[in-house]
Amino acid sequence: MIVRFVRLIARFFRGRDLNLHAAAVTFYSGIAVVPVALLVLRLAAALVGVGRVKHLAEPVLAAMPERMAAGAGVLLDAGAGMSWWFTFVALIPATLYGEGLRRALASLSGEPGGAAVGWRGRLLVLPLLACGPALVLILLVALGAPARHLHDGGWATLWAVVLSFLIVWLVLSPVLILVYRLIAPLRPGWPVTVVVGSFTAANISGFAHGFVLFWTLPLDLGAPFGGLDAVGATVAVGLWLYLFHLLTLVGYAATVQAHRMGLLRSAAQSTMLPN
Repeated sequence: MIVRFVRLIARFFRGRDLNLHAAAVTFYSGIAVVPVALLVLRLAAALVGVGRVKHLAEPVLAAMPERMAAGAGVLLDAGAGMSWWFTFVALIPATLYGEGLRRALASLSGEPGGAAVGWRGRLLVLPLLACGPALVLILLVALGAPARHLHDGGWATLWAVVLSFLIVWLVLSPVLILVYRLIAPLRPGWPVTVVVGSFTAANISGFAHGFVLFWTLPLDLGAPFGGLDAVGATVAVGLWLYLFHLLTLVGYAATVQAHRMGLLRSAAQSTMLPN
């Protein structure tokens, strides 16, 4: 059964350039990811206050690698204290994420995108952005305890990592489920989307922790770029974003194929029933 399912997923990508689709979404995310983060942080600050958001983020920032924490801290300060005018302006590039996802998922599923595919993606991503502040606050509250024990060593560090993985997994699961059900033009049924979307979220959570680990390694990121560390860091972030989107697209393919398998099984069972 599992081997057959894997073969079906491989058949789904036959004739489709998965790497190109993942790169395309990564391009859109390169424009949208910072505005999305700023927008979500500003709305979270509007809900509970700037001071509260920064207080919740303190243990998480302290547990991050130094290079990563510096960038995250700048993003937090800029987003939480952003003016409402800048918040409105950030909404314009932030919705590009929805356009990129919609175009990639439509192309992969073979569904006709139509002339308005980009605008539909931009509009459909708005409910997901609206959920962002609540998800970020839940994530910061839940990660506080494991972040404080991450550097204790021994079993404490191990359990902190495991707990962090589980928390990120649970927070990412509704995001992936909504992407597959809300933004994708071909929408599989709820049961299969919940199961496969959650499994995909678990994989992305694992890679997200790998991303954090990556920044602890003593790598000279600027070496391939003439010593320009900022360029190397930007390229490294882009490569990790590419991996995250690759997993997202494979998860969508698995969801679609599992849905089609269910439909074929139901059709076969209905034909076997006596009239």
